[in-house]
Amino acid sequence: YTFKRSLFFLSWIPVLYAFTEHVVYIGKIEGMSMKPTFNPPSTSPNQPKDHVILWKLGTKTSSNLNIDDVIFLRSPMNPEKIYTKRIKGKQGDLIVPRYPDTRNRVMIPVNHVWVEGDNIHSIDSNTYGPISNGLVVGKAVYIIWPLNRIGA
Repeated sequence: YTFKRSLFFLSWIPVLYAFTEHVVYIGKIEGMSMKPTFNPPSTSPNQPKDHVILWKLGTKTSSNLNIDDVIFLRSPMNPEKIYTKRIKGKQGDLIVPRYPDTRNRVMIPVNHVWVEGDNIHSIDSNTYGPISNGLVVGKAVYIIWPLNRIGA
């Protein structure tokens, strides 16, 4: 009986792995680039970081990415790093970069997005240009932690 039960639970490991790799995951918002929208200033120095439901399914295709979606993405400069940014433009859009020395418009190529942090000092597409949809890890769809921030 114990062997069958163990085998049953072990058989679910690949299913759970595939689910968290390709469908949904819980992600933690790190860094300052999305302040004050995520991880807002708090009176408590021990305020936990925002955790979100991260929807992964289909997020590498342009039709599933929308302006103002908050996404997790691999850094175009260091794929080991994961950033959180907001989509500000999609393929075919003309964008005027934020910095005054780059007033030329940028046309976003096919299968790319323009991303920016909510914090004006964020390192984002204003620094590295449009990013490939292939670098998108998933969309942040709902804050689930801390409790006082659920759904914010």
